[in-house]
Amino acid sequence: MKIAFIGLGIMGRPMAAHLLDAGHELTVYDIAAIPENIAARAATAGSAKEAAAKSDIVILMVPDTPHVEAALFGENGAAEGLSKGNIVVDMSSISPLATKDFAKRINDLGCTYLDAPVSGGEVGAENASLTIMVGGPTDTFETVRPLFETMGKNITLVGGNGDGQTCKVANQIIVGLTIEAIAEALLFAGKAGADPARVREALLGGFASSRILELHGRRMVERTFDPGFRINLHQKDLNLALTGARELNMGLPNTATTQELFNVCAAHGHVGKDHSALILALEEMAGFSIE
Repeated sequence: MKIAFIGLGIMGRPMAAHLLDAGHELTVYDIAAIPENIAARAATAGSAKEAAAKSDIVILMVPDTPHVEAALFGENGAAEGLSKGNIVVDMSSISPLATKDFAKRINDLGCTYLDAPVSGGEVGAENASLTIMVGGPTDTFETVRPLFETMGKNITLVGGNGDGQTCKVANQIIVGLTIEAIAEALLFAGKAGADPARVREALLGGFASSRILELHGRRMVERTFDPGFRINLHQKDLNLALTGARELNMGLPNTATTQELFNVCAAHGHVGKDHSALILALEEMAGFSIE
């Protein structure tokens, strides 16, 4: 398949590499410099429009809703290069409501649209083990499924356009609140005089065990906050959750609390750190570090 891949950051770079490894023909575009390992094997384009014009399927992996809109509908955006029958796949994590609007605008051009946000972070992207949550038509999903299988493992068609993004927001609520719970638990254990590393080891063998305790609990104990998923991106995702909750006339009280803790991290200059660094806000409040 001829594929345009737009957005080659922490997540997009390894995802594009897996598609190249599988033998697909890629034309890539990014507003920043193209990584050398991608540029050596893929065609490069000077705009999203040019990349789309050379492709059957356009994949986007950019940070936020405005970036997707610009990449699709801005000057020299991908929409200008689409031909009837093309497929647009947005793998970014953005607003479900905006996604429905973007899908309609792409449909009006005679093309189809999938929203397919991912979970698994940089590690999942590197290992091609991402969870991919898809919204859109079943036949389009089946056409693109082989590409998804190149980049991920757990691939689910959740429903129509926007439902993939809704699922991702739900995922980010769970991840954020679980990180917060683990941070509280390890901080409590440490201030009570126990060794947080050994507490984590013990908990991994019980009902409290989780992938987040395994990976992010280790980050908290070892103080390795180099970003796999940055705090500012999780702030964006929880903002989508809280905005959606207001529109649905419902409360998400613990999501709101977790967002405030991320805000504290940002106020202390930690916005570019991994989201496991949320523990730093709790440590500030407790006057104690597990370090």
